[in-house]
Amino acid sequence: MTEEKTRCMKCNHEAIIYQPYSGMHLCKKHFTEDVERKVKLTIRKNYNIGKNEKIAVALSGGKDSCVALYILNKIFGKRRDLELVAITVDEGISVYRKRSIGYAKKLTSDIGVKHLIHSFAEEYDTSLDELAAKERVHGACSYCGVLRKSLVNRIALDIGAKRLVTGHNLDDEAQTIMMNHLGGDVERMIRLSPPRELEGLVLRAKPLRKIPEKEVELYAKVNDIPVDISLCPYKHEALRNEVRLMLDDFEQKHPGTKYSIQKGFDKMVGILAKEFPQAEIKKCTICGQACTADVCQACRLLGKT
Repeated sequence: MTEEKTRCMKCNHEAIIYQPYSGMHLCKKHFTEDVERKVKLTIRKNYNIGKNEKIAVALSGGKDSCVALYILNKIFGKRRDLELVAITVDEGISVYRKRSIGYAKKLTSDIGVKHLIHSFAEEYDTSLDELAAKERVHGACSYCGVLRKSLVNRIALDIGAKRLVTGHNLDDEAQTIMMNHLGGDVERMIRLSPPRELEGLVLRAKPLRKIPEKEVELYAKVNDIPVDISLCPYKHEALRNEVRLMLDDFEQKHPGTKYSIQKGFDKMVGILAKEFPQAEIKKCTICGQACTADVCQACRLLGKT
């Protein structure tokens, strides 16, 4: 006897995925539509995309940023009043980053999106590999995250971008929310969803925030999007990995946990923002970037104080 194939609940074609949190089996067509529907709803509900805007997309070459750019181009690519610009940062991670940049170049070439590449070496006169090799207090991910965010923000400002899109997915969002809960860092939690635009900081947009990580990966696969699936060699240093394992365990036992964490955060962030107003934004006395202190975190990490 041949094994009976699981069928899509919307059209009876062969299913390629089962969503435990929704109880649905979906085929390739309806899975793709489901992901794109959630992305469109997220953009419509959270991000006011106006006319004649330039939208920057932080593009690493990994699955999340590539899928974000691909879907945004699919949604907005035909609008002549909007321009998508991909920004890639070369942190200087031997082998790994060179390979991922190759995927980023291929995708932008395939879909016809302008692509800017900048490096830590050009901006900071060092690389992540060099920073990681030094005696240090912070993990490599701390250096990478802070310096990359600072550089991408500056580039987005320089090109006049109204929005800066990142590829953060549901798993990323749930992990960050939980990490801030565990650390009792309410003010940092509010910065995940800033209530207003701040001078010197390009507003972030996370169109994939309601898409589980596994579904982002599957979307890339079924739509033949060129992505780098290798892992960063410094990933093991991140505290996030412990939270990731904990939430994955909860999600397996209680499907929908990650959505619940995000939903709870979305409900309370506005209330918290009233109790913890956004800090006053200053300009770093060393590099001029927007920050909440006299010297920005990037300059402090680089020992420029």
